[in-house]
Amino acid sequence: MEAFIHGVILSFGLILPLGVQNLFVFSQGAAQASLWRALPAVATAGVCDTLLILAAVLGVSLVILSFAWLKTALLAVGFIFLAYMGWVSWQSRPDSSQTAGVSGMSSGKQIMFAASVSLLNPHAILDTVGVIGTSSLNYIGSGKIMFTAACVLVSWVWFFLLAVAGRLIGSLDGSDRWLWLMGRASAVFIWGAALYMGYGVVAGL
Repeated sequence: MEAFIHGVILSFGLILPLGVQNLFVFSQGAAQASLWRALPAVATAGVCDTLLILAAVLGVSLVILSFAWLKTALLAVGFIFLAYMGWVSWQSRPDSSQTAGVSGMSSGKQIMFAASVSLLNPHAILDTVGVIGTSSLNYIGSGKIMFTAACVLVSWVWFFLLAVAGRLIGSLDGSDRWLWLMGRASAVFIWGAALYMGYGVVAGL
């Protein structure tokens, strides 16, 4: 039980700060016509976080990111994806006649974008490895399983609650202006993350 509680507290500490992944899930909850239409973003973010947590606990991600060229390549791909995502968010327009709002995306786009902000961010991966992976070394057997399960559970619950919060706020915005402003703010935030990754690419050359 101690391992489970440790995993819950640790995961909340990592996942609570505002990031591109959280912002994307929240925006889909607000922009989609119903909560169910935002589930692709929630499920994709949850699956990706689960894979990252398992990789961290098993030590796989640490081995992969020990190659400098691979880290630089991930940063470069992440920069391209985030730059494109920012452009899509900036160009989108709210339309009350549509079933989705300012940044309500199709299921396919939700999956692609959620996966990109989850898996193409080496800094998030390094945080997972450095904190969750290192902390898991304190446990063996059933303790490690409970610790890992707690980290995974927190991710899924958090992403679902983000979508719910977004839907509640989106349902209160009858004019769509708030959704439009959120789309522009999201674009700026995403471009900021892309520039940070771009700096990492240049620094790694």
